[in-house]
Amino acid sequence: MQLLRLTRTRRAALIGLAGALAVSLTGCAQSQRDEAGGGGSGGTMVFGDTGNPKMFDPVFNDDGETFRITRQMLDTLIQNKPGTAELEPSLATKWEPSNDSKTWTFTLKPGVKFSDGTPFDAAAVCFNFNRWYNMKGAAAQSQMIYYGDVFEGFAKNEGDAGGSPVYKSCEAKDAGTAVLNLNKAKGAFPAAFTLPSFAMQSPTALKQYDADKVTQSGDSFSYSDYAYKHVTGTGPFKFESWDQGKGEITLVRNDTSAEPAKLDKLVFKVIPDENARKQALKAGDIQGYDFPAPADYGLLRNEGEQVLIRPSFNVLYLGINQAGNPKLQDVRVRQALAYGINRDQFVKSKLAEGSEVATEFVPKAVEGYTDDVAKYPYDQAKAKQLLAEAGASNLTLKFYYPTEVTRPYMPNPADTFTAISEDLKAIGITIQPVAEPWNGGYKDDVQKFHKQDIHLLGWTGDYNDAGNFVGTFFGREKPEFGFNNPALFSALSAADAAPPGDQHAKAYQAANKQIMDYLPAIPIAYPTPAIVVGPKIKGVVASPLTDERFNNVTIG
Repeated sequence: MQLLRLTRTRRAALIGLAGALAVSLTGCAQSQRDEAGGGGSGGTMVFGDTGNPKMFDPVFNDDGETFRITRQMLDTLIQNKPGTAELEPSLATKWEPSNDSKTWTFTLKPGVKFSDGTPFDAAAVCFNFNRWYNMKGAAAQSQMIYYGDVFEGFAKNEGDAGGSPVYKSCEAKDAGTAVLNLNKAKGAFPAAFTLPSFAMQSPTALKQYDADKVTQSGDSFSYSDYAYKHVTGTGPFKFESWDQGKGEITLVRNDTSAEPAKLDKLVFKVIPDENARKQALKAGDIQGYDFPAPADYGLLRNEGEQVLIRPSFNVLYLGINQAGNPKLQDVRVRQALAYGINRDQFVKSKLAEGSEVATEFVPKAVEGYTDDVAKYPYDQAKAKQLLAEAGASNLTLKFYYPTEVTRPYMPNPADTFTAISEDLKAIGITIQPVAEPWNGGYKDDVQKFHKQDIHLLGWTGDYNDAGNFVGTFFGREKPEFGFNNPALFSALSAADAAPPGDQHAKAYQAANKQIMDYLPAIPIAYPTPAIVVGPKIKGVVASPLTDERFNNVTIG
């Protein structure tokens, strides 16, 4: 079968077109229900969140519910054009790499201030980069997931942190020019500069509230008051309050922003149950929510709501922890799990329109995807045969799955667990279910403390580069997967450093082949999540990156 190869530009354009079509097809919905606020600009929008944020300092986060909130308050140097994965200016009006891509020069937007009134300038940019690089303490470094993935190491690595730092230094050439020096080229740039974790924050506030203080007690982490109450950026909104008892985070318009929000207030109300979010929208208690159940798309449209479908830019996977159970170190056992899961049936019965079975860990829209990988179609007989050959016919696995959350790649974790566990039971595997709250220890248990044998997780791309998927998952030894494969790590490192263009894409295609032969985890699906808003809400643009910003929202 001949494959159509799309350039990065064409892929990004298709993503943007799909988002625009979703908006145009749903924007004509009508409803008689009143919304909060009204009359164009001003008013309050209440948005239903699926779970509590972790806190609000993005450098210590890798959680989508947290980033949804911090994106409204904090700006990055570069951002994604609404509805696409294309790059556009934000705090930097221009970014220029040197010939060897080891130096990046940022021309900054003039006259910008943080919400505390202090100036945003090149010195502030360098303060932020130096803060991340010089972060002290094993607890703090362990929580800097994105920094570790992109910049690889610290001035002094502590705890489990390792690797040679990508970052070298930052120079404030003048107030409007920041020069970033790297020890080596990084293929993730410039796209990785859009990451919420690399948002610019006020040096004054960071120092005043001791933002770098992170402590660990057992499996739990705690942060300074800055992370909970005083996060300070240049964005269209600023922090007002977090009522953890009521599950409400309130932001207000930041009048010092270069582009203040049109709304007066933006409230995020935590409603973990999807049906409860739907009922709250109907009652007018909220004006929008994320991740409606796929089965509800038609009903919501018929009731006048706007269902904005995001193009697929994510992957759902079954994680495998080889350190948790020696049997899982046998590739035949991992292959048996893959053959034993009826992914076609799962996608058709549990996921939204447009979702597809995943054949690898890179979505089709991302450079580096290739169809030329080992496939594992549903085959119970082959799965049982492989288990028998490996001496694992009586295999017992601790299967972890999250509760109190809905993710873009996993609209209903309990349903996903049930479907996959029943398939695995059918090939003779005994399943020991372990359910944990998403923000109550689940991610730490499966990603840091490797308590599981298998687990459900996924990823929504942060930027348009294959390294943001497979490099994040398998670029180095991690407790989540519990394996050491130097050849694979080397291949991914080489792909990351390959020059942009065909050489970069082909290097990741080759790495994807290695991954699917080794099978460190099992890709399940490429879902197409949606966001829903009421008929009077204008200005929400569905993003493949779940990067919806509410600065241009009006209530009419």
